[in-house]
Parts: sequence; C-alpha cells; structure tokens
Amino acid sequence: MLEKLKEELVQLHLELPKNNLVAWTSGNISARDPETNLVVIKPSGVKFPDLTRDNMVVVDIEGNIVDGEYKASSDTASHCYIYRHMPEVGGIVHTHSRYATAFATHGRAIPCITTAMGDEFGGDIPCGGFALIGGEEIGQVVVETLRGSRSPACLLQSHGVFTVGPTAEKAVKAAVMTEDNAAIAWASLMLGTPLTIDPGDIDKLYDRYTNVYGQ
Repeated sequence: MLEKLKEELVQLHLELPKNNLVAWTSGNISARDPETNLVVIKPSGVKFPDLTRDNMVVVDIEGNIVDGEYKASSDTASHCYIYRHMPEVGGIVHTHSRYATAFATHGRAIPCITTAMGDEFGGDIPCGGFALIGGEEIGQVVVETLRGSRSPACLLQSHGVFTVGPTAEKAVKAAVMTEDNAAIAWASLMLGTPLTIDPGDIDKLYDRYTNVYGQ
C-alpha cells in the first residue's frame, strides 16, 4: 500500500540526521496521499538507518492504522489533526533541532533578520505554547500558531519544531532552513542586537522568492 510514498519517506528521513536535525530516534516525517487521504508516517522508536518500506505505517486521517506491523509514531494524532485542519498540507516534519529548540525553550520566535529568512518564511518563525505528547494537543497548537502566518514552520514551547509543506520534501526543506536560520539568529544575538529588515522589504523578498525564484 502506497509503496512509492513509503520509499520516498525512507529517503527523506535520512535527510534529518544528515542535516543534524535529530538525535537517535527523535523526530519524524509524514506524508498524506492526496488520492486516498491516507497518511504514511514513521514507526515509533525505530532508528533512522533501520527504516524501510516494510516498517513504515499507514494510517487513515483519524490516525487509525490501516497498513503496517509496527506502532505508529507517538506524534501521529497531532500529524493527523494538522492534515484535517490544514487541507493544503501534504507533508509534516517534526524535529528537536538544537538551535531552533533553544529558542523554543524561551517561548521565543526566531526573528527574521536575514534576506534568506525573508525569502523562505516571510517573517519571524513563530513559537506556540506548550503541549504534552501523545494526543492531538500538539497538532492544535501548530494549527493555531500557523493560522494566518506565511511561515511553513513553528516552534513549540520547551519542545521543538514542526514544519509543513504541500509535499513531504518541501516540509523537510523548511525544517532544514529553520535550523540554519536559528543558528544564524543565535550567533547574531550573541554579538548583540541584530539589525532589522523593514517589513515592506520582507514582503518583497517573500514575493520574489515565491513567484519568481527558481525554475
């Protein structure tokens, strides 16, 4: 079932440790199949190098397992909540990447202080409130935090990072860029008070990157 999507997720999960976004078994990626509305997600507690098509888990949009012999990620209910309330989302990534999570431990947004961040996020990366793991509560915070924001990423207080995208690959890209910009912002704050970018210029950067940049 959804073998191509499972294989894509196996390869995308390898990008998380490669980009220093996760440690041991923490973090996960899911993807929603637009035709069936089924969701493929990482199995709980399995190390990234051990992931295969055979141990990926398929759930319905409510989080019920429909294919797979492993337990689904402990974040499955929250992933499914996000899919149900943000139908434009086709992929979700969760990490505890170091620099971004450092901002989350302060309940603090990552400030938009570079043109690259203006391009990718269209402003600050917001930070939502605290929620415990296991139910839909984290998903609720993500939806509330991203509603009305151009950012494909948000932080969760004292927890980590969630990113979304129209595809799982784009959600992974957002996770990589979140940590890269968090590291830049952290280093900049160590040097003092960063210079700011005019909101009108951030709008122009975001518009160019969204509508002109690339092939």
